[in-house]
Amino acid sequence: MGVFTSCDQLTGKKSELLKAENDSLLMVLSQRNAELDEIMGTFNQITEGFRQINEAENRVDLQSNRLGEGARDARTRIAEDIEFIQKQMQENREQIAKLENLLQTSRNQSAQFQKTIATLKEELETRAQRIEALQAELAAKNVRIQELDSAVADLTADKEALIVDNQVKEDELIKQDEELHAAWFVFGTKKELREENILTDGGFLKKDKVLTNSDINMDYFTQIDVRTTKEIRLYSKSADLVTTHPKGSYSLDKDGSGQLTLHITDEKSFWSVSRYLVIVVK
Repeated sequence: MGVFTSCDQLTGKKSELLKAENDSLLMVLSQRNAELDEIMGTFNQITEGFRQINEAENRVDLQSNRLGEGARDARTRIAEDIEFIQKQMQENREQIAKLENLLQTSRNQSAQFQKTIATLKEELETRAQRIEALQAELAAKNVRIQELDSAVADLTADKEALIVDNQVKEDELIKQDEELHAAWFVFGTKKELREENILTDGGFLKKDKVLTNSDINMDYFTQIDVRTTKEIRLYSKSADLVTTHPKGSYSLDKDGSGQLTLHITDEKSFWSVSRYLVIVVK
């Protein structure tokens, strides 16, 4: 009876020892799994960071080739991507340091993990050198673009000045052309024309004459272009040309109501003597 009791006690102690050992192993395994999860999670973050850096670099390369098109917008996008790359590089640097620290304090210290960290550090260094070279390249392009912008600005200023100068010359030519083909006419009663200092009283049996002094009221005259004005309606049934215009170069024609219209049939001859036309109407 005593022998069986002793055996039972030994069996119970052994079972407790095995359970304790098993619990310990389970705890160690759980810790290793947790450490491994954290290590792999950090590694995945680093890998994702490098992927985003690679995408940003591709965008920079693409935009740098378009600097000549919309330079200002392209430079803005490039600056944003460079800033993103630098920020992501710093995050990767911190994550690699964290991964290295995890492996130093972890039970999962394998040669493969150490090799992976070394590879990540090398890639980080390569990326850093690539970014420095890219920034130098962009800086050179930016200087060139600024030179081009300056040249374009100068050309634009020269072009605008040339446009203004050409416009001034064109306006002057138009003015000269208008003056070359300008004539002035006025019609009115003798009283009206005398009051406006256009006619002088010729006296008894003398024809009124057109004044030639500065007292003539030129505001009373209408300016015309001799090339386009071929007729002048006089709104009167009687008219007499006071200024000299060759006969045969014009006609005075009545409409259905008897009102006269001056028709210029030969402009060169009509205006050959005087560019001023004064008509007395009744």
